[in-house]
Amino acid sequence: MKFLSIACFLLPVLYTTAQVSSEKYNKVSKKVDFVRTPSSPMVYGDHLGNRIDLIIKNSIEAQDPEELVAPFRTRKETRLWQTEFWGKWMLSAAKAYQYTGDARLYDSMKSSVYGIMATQSGDGYIGNYAPGYHLKAWDVWGRKYTMLGLLYFYDLSGDAKVLDAAARLADQLMTEVGPGKANIVLTGVFRGMNSCSVLEPIMLLYERTGKTSYLKFAQYIVGQWETPDGPQLISKALAGIPVAERFPVKENWWTWENGQKAYEMMSCYDGLLKLYQHTGTQQYLDAVYAAVKNIQEEEINIVGSGASMECWYHGNSQQIYPAAHGMETCVTITWMKLCYELYRLTGESKFVEEIEKTAYNDLLGSMTPDGVFSKYSALQGFRSLDGFQCGMKLNCCMANGPRGLVLLPDVGVMTNKDQVYINLYNAGKAKVLLPDGTELGVTIESEYPKNGAIKIRTGCKENKSFSMLLRIPSWSSDYKVTVNGEVISTAPSDKGYLELKRVWKPGDEILLSLDMKGRILIRHNGIQTYRAFVRGPIVLARDSRFSEVPVDAEIASITEVKGIVEMKDVKLKDAWMAYLVKFRYGPGESTKEVEVPFVDFSSAGNQWSAEDRYRVWIPEIFDPIRALAR
Repeated sequence: MKFLSIACFLLPVLYTTAQVSSEKYNKVSKKVDFVRTPSSPMVYGDHLGNRIDLIIKNSIEAQDPEELVAPFRTRKETRLWQTEFWGKWMLSAAKAYQYTGDARLYDSMKSSVYGIMATQSGDGYIGNYAPGYHLKAWDVWGRKYTMLGLLYFYDLSGDAKVLDAAARLADQLMTEVGPGKANIVLTGVFRGMNSCSVLEPIMLLYERTGKTSYLKFAQYIVGQWETPDGPQLISKALAGIPVAERFPVKENWWTWENGQKAYEMMSCYDGLLKLYQHTGTQQYLDAVYAAVKNIQEEEINIVGSGASMECWYHGNSQQIYPAAHGMETCVTITWMKLCYELYRLTGESKFVEEIEKTAYNDLLGSMTPDGVFSKYSALQGFRSLDGFQCGMKLNCCMANGPRGLVLLPDVGVMTNKDQVYINLYNAGKAKVLLPDGTELGVTIESEYPKNGAIKIRTGCKENKSFSMLLRIPSWSSDYKVTVNGEVISTAPSDKGYLELKRVWKPGDEILLSLDMKGRILIRHNGIQTYRAFVRGPIVLARDSRFSEVPVDAEIASITEVKGIVEMKDVKLKDAWMAYLVKFRYGPGESTKEVEVPFVDFSSAGNQWSAEDRYRVWIPEIFDPIRALAR
C-alpha cells in the first residue's frame, strides 16, 4: 500500500525542513494567525492514494519542464497565457515532492527554476510579452504564476537567489503599476481581476522579506477594486450582491466588462485572505466569507463545481439542465483552494466538506484513466478532453488539475497547538508534531468513502494529553464513536467537530461509524421533478454501459422513506463504487420495476467515449395534474 512506501519514512525529515525554512523566511508576524496549520502531508493508500500516484507520475513527473520554460525565452506575445503553465506545474510539483520526497523531481524543479531565472532581464521582468504589450491581456496573470512558482520552490530550498528573483519580478511590476502609473484594474481582462490576483504572491513576498513596499502595493490593489472601474469585490460581497449579478451581463462574455468570471474572482479572494492575516481588517474576511457563502449556496452544484462559460450564472438552480462549457477544472481547483484557505482561518469543517465533495466527485471525474485532466465537465452527456492552448501541448486545466489532488494530503490531518484535526477518513498515515515537539503518528484504516467504518490509531510513544477532533459530516445524521471500546456521547461543536480531549496512551484506538444510507435529492423546474442519488459524500450517476434501461429513462416511482432509498452494493468492472437501486419506469399503466446500477460520478462515463453516456439528475415521468397542483 502507498502509505507503507518510503515517503512515510521521509515525512519527519520533510516536516522538519519545512519548519526550518519557515523560520528563515517569516520576517513579519501575522496579526491573525492561521486557526489550523498544516501537518506533514497525509500519505494515502487505497483508491485516493492510487489516483494521487497516477497524476504525480503521468501529469507532474512526465511533464518536460523545458517545454514550459521555452516561451519565456521569446518576447513576442500580445494576448495569450503560455506563461501560466510553468507556475502551475511548479505549484503541483512542489506539493508532490513534499508528498513523495522524490529527489529526481526536486532536481527537475531546481533545473527549471534556474532556467526561468536565466530569462530574467536586467529590469527584473520575467515573461514573454512583447515591448509595448506589457500589462495587456494575461501578462500580469502570467507574472503572478511565475512568482508563485518561484516562492513555492524557495520554501522548499531556502535558496536566496530564488527569493531575489521573485522579488525583482515584483519590483519591476511596481515600476509599471501603481499610483501615477497604470491602474491595475484597467490592465488585463475581466475588470482587471486576472491582474489583481497577483495580490497573493505579493503578500507571500511580504511575509518572506518584510518589505513594506509589498504590503503597500497589496493595499493599493485592494483599494482599486472599490473604484468605479474596479470589480468591487469587497463592497458588493458585503452588500449581499450575488456573484452572478455583480455587473450587467454582456452578450460577449470574453471582455473586460465581465465581472462574473469565476476562476479569476476566487483567485482575488484568495489573496485578500492573506492580506487579512497581516492587517486584521475584518471586512476583508467578512467579504470573502460572504462571497464564498453565496458561491456555495447559489453556484456550486451537486458534484462540487460550477460555472458555465467559466462564469457564475446561478448554476445551482440550473444544474438539471445542460450547461455550456460547464465546471471548468480551473474553477474546481480554485474553489477547493479558497475553501482550504478559509478553513485555515475559521476552523469551520463545512469548508472541508466542500473540498471533500469536490475532490471525490468532480475532480476525480475530470481525470482520465491515464491521469490527465479535462477542461470541462458535465452532469450529463459523455466525457471528452479538450484541445491544447497557446501552441503548447497542454491547456490551462491540464496544467492546473493536479493541484487539487496534491492539496488533499495537506487537508487530511491538521493541527493547531494541542489539537489534532481528522478531516478526511481515507486510509493513510500522517505524522504531526505536538507543541512540546513530540512526534505523533496517526493511522487511519478504512475503505471510506465506500463505507463508513473507520479505525483511527494514535502512535504516541508515551502518554500525552491533547485533543483529537473528528469531523462529523453534515450528511451523517447517525454516527457512533468509541475510544478503546468506550462509547462517546459528546455532541459535535457548531464547527462540526467531535472533540476527544484526554490523556492518550500508545495504541489507543478510535472507532468511528458514519451513516452511509442512500439519499435522494430533489429538484423541480415548475413542470417536472428530477432526482439525484447520493451516498455519503459520493454522488451517483446512471451509465449506459451497465444497464439496458436507457440512461435518460424517466422514473415512474421509487420507494423512499423521508428521502432515504435502499441501495445494494454491487461490483462492476471499471467502477470505483456501484449500487443497485429499484425503481419503476415506463409509459402509462405499463410501468415495470427494474433494478438499475448507479456508479460513483467519477467512474461514470470513464470510457471517455461518446458511446459511454451518463446522467446524474434523473427525471420523473411528467404528470400534468401534479404539475398544475404545484
